[in-house]
Amino acid sequence: MSTDSCHPTPSNKWPSALSIKAAIDARLEGASGIPWVHPICKPLATDRKGPFLNLPDGSLLTIDNKELSVSRDEGKTWGKPLPVALGQEPAGPAGCYLVETADGTLVMVYLNTQAHGEFRWNGKTGEPEDSCRFEIYAARSTDRGKTWTDCQSILDGCNANFFGFIRTSRGSLIAVAPHLVTKPGRWVVCSLVSEDDGKTWRRSNLIDLGGRGHHDGALEPTVAELSDGRLLMLIRTNLDFLWQAVSDDGGRYWRTIGPSKIDASGAPGHLVRLQSGRLLLVWNRRNPEDCAWPLSWNEHFFEVPCSWHREELSISIIDDDGRMWSKPIVIARLRGGQLSYPYVFERRAGELWVIAGIASAKWFDSAPVPFAAKIQEQELLREIAKEKPRS
Repeated sequence: MSTDSCHPTPSNKWPSALSIKAAIDARLEGASGIPWVHPICKPLATDRKGPFLNLPDGSLLTIDNKELSVSRDEGKTWGKPLPVALGQEPAGPAGCYLVETADGTLVMVYLNTQAHGEFRWNGKTGEPEDSCRFEIYAARSTDRGKTWTDCQSILDGCNANFFGFIRTSRGSLIAVAPHLVTKPGRWVVCSLVSEDDGKTWRRSNLIDLGGRGHHDGALEPTVAELSDGRLLMLIRTNLDFLWQAVSDDGGRYWRTIGPSKIDASGAPGHLVRLQSGRLLLVWNRRNPEDCAWPLSWNEHFFEVPCSWHREELSISIIDDDGRMWSKPIVIARLRGGQLSYPYVFERRAGELWVIAGIASAKWFDSAPVPFAAKIQEQELLREIAKEKPRS
């Protein structure tokens, strides 16, 4: 495998914070700024990035920072919105989710950007400032979003993007989230559990993988239920792999914790359990397919060098105990750019919507290059069957 196009940094010294920029600038030469998309991906005609919720009548619900809207044409257009302004900000990726309970109650869990929202890092001390604060809130609606009750903070302090809010087969609500701690400043993760349809919540134990820096530790977790009722959490790290944690008591405690075999860059993935019972993961791998991605390091970001490769989105099907997965398939590539923070939604049985929360032609440029695709599960399985499974 050639590594010339990635300009890897020599292994005898830690790379500078600019090494990733140099590598990306080199890969921009000849880049079109247009994503390559795998043939199994069909265009998805919506201008929203989620969160989405399937309604019983077949329509589609979403929410933004001010209002809730319903679409009856697969997200192409949206009906008259209902005002909802509780502090949610889903314009940024992975900061707001909706779940419907068995009795039809809508429960929203979200980062409240209006409740003392601020992130400040002291470069001299390597610690967050005392003013750091982004709380996670929850709210309930029993009338399809017209009114909301039980609006409350369920995790105080400073928290960040999260990629999991689910209702389990037993009816419990589980959200997983990163939480900022100090001395040294780093991220840990936990779950937030409600067993009464979002009226009250409890926090699990904290999962601490160590680290030092405002992008180090255990970050941006995602969660799914296994076939036996246990919960599987996959955690973003700077350790070349997603780490995993398993709970056998509905998310109250996580006692089985360790590295998975899923190589990953310093970027989050989204894990979902499909109606077929399969687990599906979309994420950024440690390296692109054509080279070894250079490591990057910044003493304020993380303690040791790591990959921040985000050019390619990969997809894999995992068996229901989380130990074996298919060979990853790249579903989209944007050379020199960024496709990351994926959101996965099962619109109907076997029809998967995959949207990149961050998609730009240049890694350090905010100019958007939207990626939203529809994938049929059976087509994905046929593509996977062409490859030998990994163990």
